[in-house]
Amino acid sequence: MYDKRVKIFVVVSGLLLLVCVLRLIQMQLIADSSVQDAIAALQQGQSHQLKTVRGKIFDRKGKVLAADEPRFQLCIEYKLSCFLDERVARARLLRVAKQSNADTALPKVQKELQAGSENLQQVIQKCTHLGFAETDTRSRIRQINDRIWYLREYLAWKRDYPDMDFDQAAAEPNDRLLATARVDITEMYRSWPLFELKSDDDVFAAQVEFMDSAAVHIQPGGHRVYPYGAVAAQTIGWVGPATGDYKDLFENDRLASYLDDEVCGKSPGVEYVCETILRGKRGELVYDIDRQLISRTETQFGTDVTLTLDIALQQRIENYLANYPHDPNCGPGTAAVVIDVASGDILALVSMPVFDLNRARFDYDILVKDSNEPLINRAICAQYPPGSVIKPVILIAALESGKISPDEIIPCPAQKAPVGWPNCLIYNRYHIGHSDNWANSARNAIKGSCNIYFSQVADRIEPAVLQQWLGKFGYGCTAATLQIRNSQSEIRGLRQAAGQISSSKTKSEIENRKSKIPPEADFPPLVETERRLFGIGQGNLRVTPLQVANAMAAIARGGVFRQPRLFREMSDLECPAANLESEPLGISPQTLDVVRDGMYAVVNESGGTAYKEFAHSGLPGQGVQTYGKTGSTEEPEVAWFAGFAKDGKERSIAVAVVVEGGQHGSSDAAPLARDILQFCIDAGYVGSPQR
Repeated sequence: MYDKRVKIFVVVSGLLLLVCVLRLIQMQLIADSSVQDAIAALQQGQSHQLKTVRGKIFDRKGKVLAADEPRFQLCIEYKLSCFLDERVARARLLRVAKQSNADTALPKVQKELQAGSENLQQVIQKCTHLGFAETDTRSRIRQINDRIWYLREYLAWKRDYPDMDFDQAAAEPNDRLLATARVDITEMYRSWPLFELKSDDDVFAAQVEFMDSAAVHIQPGGHRVYPYGAVAAQTIGWVGPATGDYKDLFENDRLASYLDDEVCGKSPGVEYVCETILRGKRGELVYDIDRQLISRTETQFGTDVTLTLDIALQQRIENYLANYPHDPNCGPGTAAVVIDVASGDILALVSMPVFDLNRARFDYDILVKDSNEPLINRAICAQYPPGSVIKPVILIAALESGKISPDEIIPCPAQKAPVGWPNCLIYNRYHIGHSDNWANSARNAIKGSCNIYFSQVADRIEPAVLQQWLGKFGYGCTAATLQIRNSQSEIRGLRQAAGQISSSKTKSEIENRKSKIPPEADFPPLVETERRLFGIGQGNLRVTPLQVANAMAAIARGGVFRQPRLFREMSDLECPAANLESEPLGISPQTLDVVRDGMYAVVNESGGTAYKEFAHSGLPGQGVQTYGKTGSTEEPEVAWFAGFAKDGKERSIAVAVVVEGGQHGSSDAAPLARDILQFCIDAGYVGSPQR
């Protein structure tokens, strides 16, 4: 009987052993085994993700405008920082107090809490040895604890009380405390930054202080820096925490999606526009259950972006405008645009006042409330009445539509204009008319900026025809080349104003000028009686400095329109309008000769509105011919100068300057443009500087 039982036991044991062996073989050898998948999932679940490295932003000459700079941070694990959180301590004591063995367990927990508090206090004291005040250290630790506790509290509410208001859920304080303490999240098992270690000496000192502290680490990271500080601030933009809608951009890409402590470009600068290009992907280290490295994904650095800006030229212009002794009537707002005529490259996109990009994310609330509005990019986003700088385009429209001939005289007598018509500026100031000085033909009307001439000429042009000519030069439209298409086929662009070339005040005229403006372009209507005001750049007509500079570039180019370009070395996919062909506007050489002759007289002939400011500029001695147009407006008061300069090598630069609060284009804006042209000569873009 006994032998029989032994035999049965042996057989059963053998069968069980055989099943185990076969199962082991299956687990090891069969590739599609569900157990293999489970093991792989377990192994791959233990991973460490590396930091992203953002691409750089360069200017046209390879100078770094924005880059990630290595920084080291002193970090503390939450398992140690939580000993400064009395909510965690209370929750542990409450939980133990409810246990059956509370009498023996409670002293043990109290001892652990005491030991943890003492260890944390030692860390705080070591931080003081490194120069960090104890109050600052405690404050930062509390911020870490609060962030994690509030997240746990929120998740506890969502899990246990999904149908109740947050303030009503677990209203009894101890119940709420215990419910929160039961929530376990990944943020509790990572290190959090305390302080930045700014020098190699700081890093070494921290290593010495904390070599025996298992819960305090020195971790490398990236910090976005802007070497030129405030230069081109509104165009470059800055980075800040990836929160809200910003965080959704890469939500389906595990290694590109934003972690809690990562940053992204903030609207509306290049950092924001080129986010999908600049942002890299994290690397990843995957370990098995024995902490052996089983796979490694290398970090993908973000792609660099190159702009057409010349940062040295931009910086010189900004410094000059900041220190220029403006008339007291002028406000702080000033903008200047410089365009290389041949390529359409924007060499300078200046908006004053500026702000320090390295401080923008920290000073944002202050900047938003600043009455001088430094965050606005006045060069492309502010809309101004153009005043007389629009007159060359008005003259082109009139000549090409056959409403006037170059030699036709429109008298400008020394008398007040009829009711409903604008007076000439020299009559308002001196009670004289242009007819007292010369025959008021087309080129002389440009030279003297005659309001009588241009209000009457504009009144002859059909409203739709006038709008079409303004649209051909880029007015009433945004520039498509300041946009890019990201990897999600989303169009992002620098924030621009389209301006206004209609009588009604609309938010935008045409979204962008991607191609030719057809004769039937659907601009909002222009009231006939307002044409005379458009002729002198007043009424509801609004433009941006970039549009004015680019219109001057088209005239300098022989009546050929090109989109102004800000991004270089971008593929067609990323910048869909970057490679648009030049577009002849159908302007006759005779018309261009008349307009250019008048603009040349503005700065080079006695009686020209900017002659006094350019007469002794020294530009002709450096091989440069200058063409220009002054302008000024009322309600609001702004002063303008716009034009271009060319040399004997077929090089040409277009420029536009606007001064908020300026009352005279000749004295408030022309001297600025004159000196900016000299800066362009010094930089080698036109002419030959005198040595």
